[in-house]
Amino acid sequence: MTTVQMARYMITFVWLYHGIFPKLVHVAPLEQLMTGSIGFSDDISYLITKAAGIGEVIFGLLFFVFYKTKLMNILNILALAFLLLSVAMLQPQLLIEAFNPVTTNLPIMVFSFVLLNEIKQGKLK
Repeated sequence: MTTVQMARYMITFVWLYHGIFPKLVHVAPLEQLMTGSIGFSDDISYLITKAAGIGEVIFGLLFFVFYKTKLMNILNILALAFLLLSVAMLQPQLLIEAFNPVTTNLPIMVFSFVLLNEIKQGKLK
């Protein structure tokens, strides 16, 4: 398996996993904490979390198909940076927990930088 395919599969896996398991199959308390900290009620937080899960699954599937495009990789980097900054602003204590957004988002962003480098060098067509 090539480095490109490893990056593609890992980015896709992370989006699908984080959309499906802590949001769709079982709403993780930390997910509701994040939306609740914006001021939404429990019911609305639940719906927002479910919608975010659907959005993450859709993004993961789109990434799997369009991983060779510069735009998709830039969107991945921006989305992960936005999510990381959101946690930093809304629940900064989560940044020092085990398996936190820093240790999840930054490596996945790096994979997109690897793919962007491959695109720039003309190796992905």
